[in-house]
Amino acid sequence: MCKKSGYRVVIEDCLEVKKDETVLILTDDNKTSIGKSLYEEAKIFAKEAVLMVMEPRKVSGEEPPEAVAEAMKAFDVILCPTSTSITHTNAKMNAVDAGARLASMPGITEEMFHEGAITADYKKVEELTLRLTEILSHAKTAKVIKGSYSLEMSLAGRKGIASTGIYKNPGESGNLPSGEAYIAPVEGSAHGEMLVDGSMVGVGILEIPLYMKIVDGRLVEVRGKDREKIEVLFDNERNGTLGELGIGTNHAARLTGVILEDEKIYGTVHIAFGTNTSFGGVNKADCHLDGVIINPTLYLDDLLVLKDGKMMI
Repeated sequence: MCKKSGYRVVIEDCLEVKKDETVLILTDDNKTSIGKSLYEEAKIFAKEAVLMVMEPRKVSGEEPPEAVAEAMKAFDVILCPTSTSITHTNAKMNAVDAGARLASMPGITEEMFHEGAITADYKKVEELTLRLTEILSHAKTAKVIKGSYSLEMSLAGRKGIASTGIYKNPGESGNLPSGEAYIAPVEGSAHGEMLVDGSMVGVGILEIPLYMKIVDGRLVEVRGKDREKIEVLFDNERNGTLGELGIGTNHAARLTGVILEDEKIYGTVHIAFGTNTSFGGVNKADCHLDGVIINPTLYLDDLLVLKDGKMMI
């Protein structure tokens, strides 16, 4: 028996596309070959499939064209293999509110359909992700420790989000490949220092860690090689606001330099700056930039969740 291609796994297993459904493949000039492959698979399973190609967005979190955003609301299933992320856009949020189930695939490569995170046992990923999401939802505070640096923030009143990689019901959405539990910390609450040492959106794999200082929820200082590549975070207060805390839950995920996979690595933590309105926050910025922390220690309230990257729950 032949092994399924990664493209078919996405269409048939992760999204469970049905014969009476319409599917939109939204891609850009840099990812058209992947978009076409998903389109060909979608045609086999769906009532109708449509392929749309747009110009690449300049940064993650930038809205797609207005006509694209409007079209998204008319489909049952949407897959987005794009150069930058539309995960945290109004367009995505409105499409999901209209009942679409949506998989965002920012930065995905053809190689990633054959190795790494997309090959995971998604039942196991789902189980751990849901468990961590429940803990996040009940926690009032979070503390991340990396070496001699620590970063604390309030989670009070915020709900955790599970990105399991399985989106079978109307209104469900997340990344593919996936495996993370994440939350929008209370804006203005984060304070401390952190070393981002895995990868960073706009940079890729970090040869030298980026030192970050956060005061009153906002990034006030970055030191390290390639700092200039994330200068957008200092364009205004909204861009530099700490907007996300996430925990990776995918055993098969690897450090590739593509944040789509990197932030899913089992036992990592990632923080992101910028827009978080699509998952319970109130900060709408011009971008959403994630940074991955390898082998961190994480406390949610007094519960030790990670110790040097080892899951303790």
